[in-house]
Amino acid sequence: MTDDALLAAAQVSKAWPFEEARKLVKRYPQGKPGPDGQIVPVLFETGYGPSGLPHIGTFQEVLRTTLVRRAYEVLTGGAPTRLVAFSDDMDGLRKVPDNIPNQGLLTAYLGHPLSRIPDPFGKYESFAHHNNAMLREFLDRFGFDYEFVASSDMYNSGQFDDALRGVLRNFPAIMDIMLPTLREERRQTYSPVLPVSPKTHQVLQVPLEVVDAEAGLVRFEDHGEMVESCIFGGQAKLQWKVDWAMRWVALGVDYEMCGKDLTDSVRESGRITRALGATPPEALIYELFLDEEGQKISKSKGNGLTIDQWLTYGSEESLGLFLYREPKSAKSLHTGIIPKNVDEYWQFREKLTSQPIEQQLGNPVWHLLRANGYHGGDGERLPVTFSLLLNLVGVLGAGATRAQVWSYLGNYVAAADPAAHPALDGLVDRALAYNRDLVAPTLVRRKPAANEALALAALDEELAATSDDATAEDLQTMVYEIGKDPHFGFESLRDWFKALYETLLGSPQGPRMGSFIALYGIANTRKLIASALD
Repeated sequence: MTDDALLAAAQVSKAWPFEEARKLVKRYPQGKPGPDGQIVPVLFETGYGPSGLPHIGTFQEVLRTTLVRRAYEVLTGGAPTRLVAFSDDMDGLRKVPDNIPNQGLLTAYLGHPLSRIPDPFGKYESFAHHNNAMLREFLDRFGFDYEFVASSDMYNSGQFDDALRGVLRNFPAIMDIMLPTLREERRQTYSPVLPVSPKTHQVLQVPLEVVDAEAGLVRFEDHGEMVESCIFGGQAKLQWKVDWAMRWVALGVDYEMCGKDLTDSVRESGRITRALGATPPEALIYELFLDEEGQKISKSKGNGLTIDQWLTYGSEESLGLFLYREPKSAKSLHTGIIPKNVDEYWQFREKLTSQPIEQQLGNPVWHLLRANGYHGGDGERLPVTFSLLLNLVGVLGAGATRAQVWSYLGNYVAAADPAAHPALDGLVDRALAYNRDLVAPTLVRRKPAANEALALAALDEELAATSDDATAEDLQTMVYEIGKDPHFGFESLRDWFKALYETLLGSPQGPRMGSFIALYGIANTRKLIASALD
């Protein structure tokens, strides 16, 4: 594949990262010009509110934005880019999250900036530093190329001071944008600028008057006393929508995506950005993740999966596939979807090298392999699917060990050595955890109906006469033929396979039975059948 062929395919690709990246190519057809006329990096930003522990919804913005960044680099032949992961840790703590220890400690700091509140976990200098560290740890682990920027550092160091001057200079215009969007009661106390009280150190939501925009001086009431204070150097922060716009202007942000719940914020922050004399970034508004009950996932409620929970039961690659897919469609996020994403990732990966370039650019794995600069791995495959591995572990029971699983894998996989199959070895651990925590506690194998029992007995008889070295395909054909025999009364093969899954594996769905029998062994499968018929 030549660079010209890749560029030609990318220019017309319907894969969503390329569709997003073409917005930036249209904005900067000759590259992004800097103050001196030289080309400067296009700036991608992701935002994070560290009021709760990071969850997958937080991480997905960095991954998806990186996918757009890499697509832009392909379209421009390697034009310079930067990715900033921005933590809004100057926000005041509005409520104590449900899923953290030492809640009483945080209660005493309600209203204080997150970066100035003690860490309830006792590990870092503040609550924000703890949550920021958790996010960065995983981003580093996944190999992202990003720059971490904390709002508190930008405010406290004075790096936002010039942009804050712009807000004070355009105070009336910003008020004209924001006030019509607020209820009457809120209008009475609204201010784009939130001063930090010199008395209580809380972030105040009070009306204020601009005294001197250039000097940053404002006047406001602080617990019954009128005070005049400078907002520079971390002595104030901005209201959310104004803060977002100020950040876009100060950093020169060109692209940022966000959830559907921030649609109004995108519109109003964009208007404020224009009032400040700049152009809003290009944006993708994505749908939100839902929990098993169909409710929006919340950091403070902790009702979604954490990154660590997903990685206990599934691979990093499977998480990437889930996050890649259909960003504009709402998706449920729970442990039940993990096995499917593990297997489909490897299906996409195996197909990659046999596809023409146009189809490769529509293959999620093409994008995921390049998210952190890795271009290898095309065409690799797993010798055993994760779903089949789960079924094997399921029949071995909650007490199964790695050694046991690998001994059975020797029936099916050439050179069944963990060192020779590192990806499969990682999934063995995850299959054991998935079965132990999520399957074994509720596993029930139903008794077969009369016709099902006759079919199982026939399968057992066939297996008894079958050589141990029979192939998975031969075994699958055997199972098919029994299901098609009208003597056993199955309306369809689906009914026969469902009976096998429910009576032998305790699941409504399952693997190709020929593959399972080859992996588990004929003798062990006959024991399963005997147990079902007992």
